[in-house]
Amino acid sequence: MERQVNERQLSVLQWVEAGCPAGVWETNSYKTTCQALHNRGLVTVSRKSGQWSVTLTSAGQHYLAHGTYPPRGSSPRKTQAAAPRPQSTRAQATQAALRKPSPPSQPRVTLTEQLLQELAKADGRIVKSGSGPDFEKWPSRVAAARRSGRIPEAKELYGNWCRGGYEIKLIDIPAWRLAVLAPVPVPSRLTRPHTVVRAMQNERQPLGLTKPVQGRALRLIQALITATEDEGHTCSAGQTGFAPPSHRRRRANPHFTITAQDQTVGFLVLQEQDRADHVATEKELADAKKHSWVRIPRFDYTPSERLRFIISGGQPHRASEWADTPGRPLEEQLAEIAQEVTLRGEAAERRRRDEAEAARQKRIRWEAAMEQARIRYAEAYRVRHLESQEAAWRHATRLIEYVSTVRTRVEAMPPGQTRIEAEAWISWAASTVERLDPLHTPLRLPDVPEPRADDLKPFLAHWSPYGP
Repeated sequence: MERQVNERQLSVLQWVEAGCPAGVWETNSYKTTCQALHNRGLVTVSRKSGQWSVTLTSAGQHYLAHGTYPPRGSSPRKTQAAAPRPQSTRAQATQAALRKPSPPSQPRVTLTEQLLQELAKADGRIVKSGSGPDFEKWPSRVAAARRSGRIPEAKELYGNWCRGGYEIKLIDIPAWRLAVLAPVPVPSRLTRPHTVVRAMQNERQPLGLTKPVQGRALRLIQALITATEDEGHTCSAGQTGFAPPSHRRRRANPHFTITAQDQTVGFLVLQEQDRADHVATEKELADAKKHSWVRIPRFDYTPSERLRFIISGGQPHRASEWADTPGRPLEEQLAEIAQEVTLRGEAAERRRRDEAEAARQKRIRWEAAMEQARIRYAEAYRVRHLESQEAAWRHATRLIEYVSTVRTRVEAMPPGQTRIEAEAWISWAASTVERLDPLHTPLRLPDVPEPRADDLKPFLAHWSPYGP
């Protein structure tokens, strides 16, 4: 019975079916996997004339289509078996009657297909939880799904560890990634340099670069500035003759800036360095032997003709660095750099609009909270006024009872000066109690005074009475 291929072997098999595209595998370990598939008859590995190649067999095509090996009778044997002895017609009929038809083989659904089906049902996001070796395989499964070629063209598959487990998302590729960019023309000569470029030319050592690369760097900057100004952006010069020290090359101040929708993007132009093993001189060896603090450098660095653009400021989209590579010079990357400037400007504008809308919504909520606080303050003021009237009424009632008792006492006194003085006092007390009794005044809602900021604080929860 043939063994089923594992996930790694299935990924390699799908890669062979896709025509062995370059850049998929980081190491040559796939050749070992191809040899294992060759031993199973799913691929054919060839090393003719010292050239390694692999092709898919019909059995491999059948496995990818159905998830199973082809039936044994469908492929010819390498060696012909001995002819069996003829059987009688009755024996053949008996064997035919006893032989049961085998059930049809079901096509095998790969892990990638299962994953895409789950994502389709879950609106493009799932979280795998659990533990153990099977749970830890999800990053490699997501990587295999990316290499399988089964991801829709306008989609991207992401996987990342999260609090609940391993999150897998299938999202749309941003429109700016799918846009076809027109190449940015680079002038062969600087006949009419931009003011920023002219400021660089007037320096003793423009951008701190060596002579062989200065002209090309200025022409690249001229082309980039022209392309971005056509989009409505503005440019200005920075530290044009500045060469940052090696220990802070990427954190130095920009040589020039481009402003897109009030978002300033800084550009730093660096010259790449070639590294070679350092050959110690006799003097260095003698000094190192004589002094313990002397260190002989391991490498020598020399300026190359390769350039690197480092941009800062704003929200990155494509990248923050662009450099010359063997197959793609900076001239072919200027369109992406110009698009990056525009994207960062658009992102800044969206952020400003979002912040303005958030501030507007916050002010609306604050004004509503202030209105509610004023209502609650007025209600609390009326309640306090009611409680004070009730307290005044109880106090006046007690005083009325006291004055009545005193009057009875005075009426029993004999005539004379003492009674006259007591009656005068009772008269004053009765009029005073009548004035203190709130029931002797008109009943109406009290006038609520204008609240101060401190008066509203108890009714605003986390809000401030001075503003949102």
